[in-house]
Amino acid sequence: MKKKLLKSVVLLGIATILFSCSTAEQKPRDRWTEEQSNEWYKQWGWLRGANFQPSTAINQLEMWQEETFDPETIDRELSWAAGIGMNCMRVYLHHAAWEIDQEGFKDRVKQYMDIAEKHDISTIFVFFDDCWNPTYSAGKQPEPKPGIHNSGWAQDPGDLLHEKPELLNTLETYVKDILTTFKDEKRIVFWDLYNEPGNRGHGNQSMPLLEKVFEWARAVNPTQPLSVGVWDKALVELTAYSLEQSDIISYHNYSGPEDHLAAIDSLKGFNRPMICTEYMARTNGSTFETIMPILKEHNIGAINWGLVSGKTNTIFAWDTPLPNEKEPPIWFHDVFRKDGTPFSQKEVDFIKEITRGN
Repeated sequence: MKKKLLKSVVLLGIATILFSCSTAEQKPRDRWTEEQSNEWYKQWGWLRGANFQPSTAINQLEMWQEETFDPETIDRELSWAAGIGMNCMRVYLHHAAWEIDQEGFKDRVKQYMDIAEKHDISTIFVFFDDCWNPTYSAGKQPEPKPGIHNSGWAQDPGDLLHEKPELLNTLETYVKDILTTFKDEKRIVFWDLYNEPGNRGHGNQSMPLLEKVFEWARAVNPTQPLSVGVWDKALVELTAYSLEQSDIISYHNYSGPEDHLAAIDSLKGFNRPMICTEYMARTNGSTFETIMPILKEHNIGAINWGLVSGKTNTIFAWDTPLPNEKEPPIWFHDVFRKDGTPFSQKEVDFIKEITRGN
């Protein structure tokens, strides 16, 4: 472990020098035009899928670290997604897994995409995230807390950036390394640079990193578009900046049809492709049956939260812990149990029907 860590530190130092040299004189590219973004979107058809985390991983670190990377489960669970007509997954990365083992991390990302390609599934990758636990550490991850939604999910970079501002240099190297490695990868739909900036009380404290990640990504200039999903209109500055900078429009909405349609109406004036990267919370009235037809009608990508019930415990609602229950009567998120049987056969039959021929 010490040799691997030392090697990673050396590689990180070399990569930092190389990236600083290669981008010092390079002007970040401009935001794509409306014409560019709409032309790009034509190749994809109707995107539909889920936020994917294998059932054996409690968080991004457990998914991507060498010791717990689980290609067999990934393969099996993606086959279930393909079997009901899904063709796109949104997948979170984490800088701490990359920092320990940079080349191994990228190899595992390639392995994931190879598995997904076998099932005709493309990928949206997410870099940073302000949701759930603000602290984390590499290595063995915590066990799930019974009945608690996302009890082990890790922010990235979380509180560590505020405790160690110099971490920004590592984050820059990380983002540029991943983007440079996969900048021409045709199996990647787009780069989701920052999930829900400002969540968990961060507010405008997240603005500097949001600005930086757009700057770093544009310096690399990947062939895929860049976006940050809007999710809370009360965060006025973060929302406005995300919309002004994103090549395509992405957003989250966990409400019922009326509210979701209002959100679509508020965003369609940007005249850019739209992808809903999070929806489907059954007890909120956001279901496959109520929302998918709306998204299909408007040619908006439909990426629900969760595929297989597992360590994340996202069958339980955000604010309704049920520590004494094995499962709630109505699942909040997720589609399948670990054995591949669905929470609702009627529901998966509906998904198969609406995705047929698309």
